[in-house]
Amino acid sequence: MDEVVVIRRGGPADAEAIRALVEAAYTKWIPLIGRLPTPMQADYAASVLAHRFDLLRAGADLAALIETQAEGDHLLIVNVAVHPAFQGRGFGTRLLGLAEDIAAEAGLARLRLYTNKKYVANLRLYASLGYGVEREELYAGPGRTRDDDITVHMVKEIAGIGLPAA
Repeated sequence: MDEVVVIRRGGPADAEAIRALVEAAYTKWIPLIGRLPTPMQADYAASVLAHRFDLLRAGADLAALIETQAEGDHLLIVNVAVHPAFQGRGFGTRLLGLAEDIAAEAGLARLRLYTNKKYVANLRLYASLGYGVEREELYAGPGRTRDDDITVHMVKEIAGIGLPAA
C-alpha cells in the first residue's frame, strides 16, 4: 500500500478514536482470556490527560497507537495496539521503536511493558525486539475468572543510556 503514514501526538479530542481502535484490536483476545483485556477497561478521556499517546495514521485511518508513561528510571509502555485491518505491516514494531526514542530522549535506561501470558505472538514479538521476562504474576485486575490468567512483565535495557561517558 502506498498511503502516507504519519505519527502524531494524541490529545483529548482523540479519546473516542483511541477507544474504538483499542476495542477493535483487543476484542479477539476476550475468548482466550475469558474477560475484557485491560486496555478495553481504560477510561481514555482520563488516560489522554495522564499519559502520552502517539497515534499512527495510515492515510485517513487511525491504524495504531502507543501509550507511554515515564515512571522513575523507565518508560512504561501502557498499551500498543494495531487495528486488525493494519496488522502485519510493522506498525506495532515501528511504535515500539518510537518508545525507545522517547525513553532515550528522556534519559531513561529501560522500557517496561506487560502482557498476558496467553498472547503468545506478542510475547514472541517482544522477545525478538530484545525484551526479557522480568516476572510473572496472577492477573490482579477486574474480571479475572481463570487461574491461568497470568500477567507477564517484560523489560528492555536501552544501550548506552545511564552508562558513563567513554
